[in-house]
Amino acid sequence: MSLSLGIDIGTSGVRTSVLEADGGVLSTARAAHVAEEPGKIDASGWWLAVAHCITAQVAALRELGRSGEEIDRIAVDGTSGSMVLTDANLTPVGAALMYNSKGFVAEAERIREVCPTKDHITQGSNSALARALRLLGDAERAPAHLLHQADFIAAKLMGVGGRSDFNNALKTGFDPEEAAWPTWIGELLGDSLLPQVDAPGAAWAGLDPAVAGQLGLSPSAQVHAGTTDSIAAFLAAAPMQKGVAVTSIGSTLAIKVLSEQRVDLPSMGLYSHRLGDFWLVGGASNTGGAVLAHFFTPQELDHLSGEIDPGTPTGLDYYPLLEPGERFPVNDPDLQPRLTPRPPSDAHFLQGLFEGIARIEVDAYRLISTNGGPMPSRIYSAGGASKNPVFSAIREAALGIPLHTAIETEASVGAARLARLF
Repeated sequence: MSLSLGIDIGTSGVRTSVLEADGGVLSTARAAHVAEEPGKIDASGWWLAVAHCITAQVAALRELGRSGEEIDRIAVDGTSGSMVLTDANLTPVGAALMYNSKGFVAEAERIREVCPTKDHITQGSNSALARALRLLGDAERAPAHLLHQADFIAAKLMGVGGRSDFNNALKTGFDPEEAAWPTWIGELLGDSLLPQVDAPGAAWAGLDPAVAGQLGLSPSAQVHAGTTDSIAAFLAAAPMQKGVAVTSIGSTLAIKVLSEQRVDLPSMGLYSHRLGDFWLVGGASNTGGAVLAHFFTPQELDHLSGEIDPGTPTGLDYYPLLEPGERFPVNDPDLQPRLTPRPPSDAHFLQGLFEGIARIEVDAYRLISTNGGPMPSRIYSAGGASKNPVFSAIREAALGIPLHTAIETEASVGAARLARLF
């Protein structure tokens, strides 16, 4: 029986999902990240956590009367922009850097000096390319591979490095339309260090026999090119159909819509990822559930929501942020939160927050549509804040588009689907 395995490397741990050939979820497992040395991120810990999780997943399959050797396809997703340098044996040559590391000012200046386009995805002191330059400067010995987080795990599974996918490589500067690294990036990092980049879902290679034996998998299982965690979450939440969108409202608000047209506005925090015959267009705002949680407990949110009439707008004009600065659909590092006036009624205040977040969501989709992308035909909602029915009613009225509950919420499910999509 043919099964697919998706591996999601998140901020706090690893999750895996095994899917039947028809796409149904058979089982899931999770493992916490292995404790690392304070102040240093050892990518070897990522691999140990993945190995623990897969071992638990195979054990769960045995309890269902199935076997890990039935898994014939594997894909990995990881946090976008997390990366490490390794030697030819896939041993890290220094500490890894995570997606949220920043402050690489000198590296950003080097990029500005050589990049032919100043409004480019690699610009800024927290860009993935600046992060790669810092890794190179801090390497303890000569590296052989620059690997994004998902690349590193896929390489450990196969026993060979040097490959990446369009989605993980995008913010490091890879051009998915030309399917090539720009010449100037090769000159900056060294051509030999840059991975070969393939379309997400492309078949790569079988498992390293020793690794397969250790994990209880078949060495004939095929590893496929992976993706980022947010794109895997999209694949879990919604069908691959033009005009379908996913809004995820966790701590922040992130949107993605499947488009036939590529839409890139780096100056507005808007990017397109290549996915099959489509472009997945989207961005992320700093508003979201973290603002709601700052003012109200989960119990208060439930209670106060029951006092709101979503059909009667408050007239409040909020832009809910926890601190100054926005990245999408407005790119303004100095944008001030707008949370006044605060009415005497907490329910009225909460409704104003809901309405403010909904307007930002509308503006985000409108920015895409006015720049050549589609206005969504259907929106699937994911994330904890999206489960509030009153908030959903306010969002649906503002958008004028039907909202649907995400089909699945685990990115590992999306990674497993990716292994069978293309």
